[in-house]
Amino acid sequence: MHIICRACMKAIKLVKYLTISIKRCTFAAEKKKKNFMEDNNGHFSSRDCIIQLISTRMASRQAMQRLLRDSGAGITFEMLQIMSCLWTEQGISQQTLAVRTSKDKACLTNLMLNLEKKGYVCRREDPKDKRNKLVYLTDEGEAFRRWISPKLSAYYTRLDEILGKDVIKQTEKLLKDLQHAIETY
Repeated sequence: MHIICRACMKAIKLVKYLTISIKRCTFAAEKKKKNFMEDNNGHFSSRDCIIQLISTRMASRQAMQRLLRDSGAGITFEMLQIMSCLWTEQGISQQTLAVRTSKDKACLTNLMLNLEKKGYVCRREDPKDKRNKLVYLTDEGEAFRRWISPKLSAYYTRLDEILGKDVIKQTEKLLKDLQHAIETY
């Protein structure tokens, strides 16, 4: 139990670091605060860690939505998630997309309809199973990828520069440890 608590303490600190960096692109002020999530006994809880993780996810999502809005991309964060999956693998089923993006079928259907209206994706019958639809990027979807990729790269490069590779590696490891602890509960 102490190993998980220590991992949570480190994860809380690093995730807090990420949250502040994403929101304000600085950690100098927060670094000076030593007891940002401690209880009266100086302990961190796994609950605090998870709350911070959720806050960081929300901050990340909001930053990406700002990037999309400010660049005039004309798509939502959720649409970008679908497009990103298709940039790495095309011709996948809607079910696979739903799992990879953590979307339910109804939500995914609406996202797919909106992406089809924009001309970015198309759905075709799966030749192996006529009940399934496979999703592909269209030429317009590929053009959008080429247009948005430099903007996304600049966003991630900026975070890399702010945080540094060591912090990113350590955070990823701690988050994987936390995920494993949660999944094996």
